[in-house]
Parts: sequence; C-alpha cells; structure tokens
Amino acid sequence: MAIKMICSDIDGTLLQYGKKELEGEIFDQIRALHQKGILFCPASGRQYTSLRRLFAPVADCCAFLCENGGVLYKDEQCLAENPMPRALAEEIALDFWNRSDERGEVMLSGQNCAYLMERGLGMLDRIRFIGNQYRVITHPADVPEDIVKVSVYLYEGVGAYTERFVPRWQNANCAVAGPYWIDTTTANKGIGVRSLCRVLGFAPDEVMAFGDNYNDVSMLDLVGTPYIMDGAAAELRRRYPLHTPRPEDILRTLL
Repeated sequence: MAIKMICSDIDGTLLQYGKKELEGEIFDQIRALHQKGILFCPASGRQYTSLRRLFAPVADCCAFLCENGGVLYKDEQCLAENPMPRALAEEIALDFWNRSDERGEVMLSGQNCAYLMERGLGMLDRIRFIGNQYRVITHPADVPEDIVKVSVYLYEGVGAYTERFVPRWQNANCAVAGPYWIDTTTANKGIGVRSLCRVLGFAPDEVMAFGDNYNDVSMLDLVGTPYIMDGAAAELRRRYPLHTPRPEDILRTLL
C-alpha cells in the first residue's frame, strides 16, 4: 500500500536530545515528499508554536500533531482539540507536584500555551530552550483554558518515579516521554494520527511513523509502517521489527 503520510516524533527521534535545531536534509526531504503528494507530520509532546518554529522552512508542507495528540494543526488552523476532563487534569497536576519529593515541576498545556508550576529545577529553562509560549502559575486552577496535557519534569530523571506515577494514571495515558518527562493526556499520538487520517482521508495503513519512546507506542501500533529508533529501550526494539538510527535514512530510500 502506498504511503500517504509520514509521522515522526521529534525529541530523541528527528532531534537527538540536547540539539535545538534540525539540519537541512530533513527539510529537503519534506519538500520532496510534498511534491509526491506525501504529507509530513511532526508528532510531538511539544506545542504548536515550538513545532512550527522548528519546521518553519517547510511548515506549509506539514500537518502538526501537538501535545501528544491533544491538539492538531494544519495550514495554521486548529483542526481538532482533545481536552482532558478538568477535574482529572487538576488532580494529576497536584499529584505530580505533591508526590515528586520536591524534585518535580509540573507543566499544564493549553491549546498553544504552557502553564508552569516551577521550583527552579530547570523546567523553565527547558521550555525556553524549545521555544514554547508559557506562563508561570501557582495552582492548576489558574489555567484559564482547556487543559490538553499534564506533564511532570523530573530534573534527576524519570527512573525513580516511573512506577510511582505511570500505573496510577494509566486512565490518562500516562507514559514516559523522555529522560526527564512523564506525560498524561486524554488523547495520545495514536488518537491524534487516527483523527488526522479521518479529517484528511487517509487510512492508518497508509501511514509510516517513527518513534523512540513509550509515548510513541499508540502511534506505532496504529500505522502500517512503524519504525523504532536504534537507541530506544530494548523492550521497544523487540516490539517493532523495523529499526533505524535516523528517519532521514529511511526517507532517503523511500524517495
């Protein structure tokens, strides 16, 4: 079956941890895919402002799956939003804040703004680094809009807290999203990709996707051609037979 859309995680997949900007090859590939009628879709926990800036040279060739599927954009328009139940979002935020041993900071995401409960542990620097719009708050009730994602930033790493939070909030798709982040959403990347397919007229089997972490599993399980990064956890490498060190290598072959 022909590929009609390619979805790719960003941090740890297209953008290795610590890097801020994409390199030129991927932009040329996205333009070439567009000319062949294949849509490219960054699929990330980042917000739309950050993703559009990252892909500025080719933004008009892309759809954007933001906030792990909580918000979808194309042509600078919000196609869909999947907010969390307000009471659940606030409960999770307070749980992250109160039970992270004062080693965690909390981010609540709106449609295009991050609301930060911070302790000076580095989350604010990270949000500035990736280019999110943000506002500092003191309580989840201070968020003036729908909440689409709640995350905890653990500056010493997620290892000691995965079992504390992930099983507790499975009803909110709680998953490790990187070395320092655990995310919750009512949506997930799989729901986001399915929504895009429905709106744009694609079948999930016509989608190729790249990911490197547990918050990519719902997307990789849905699509017809899932790739896991060589550097992903062993469990994920066993789960998916197609591996690559870089999405660009596969796209080069495809083109």
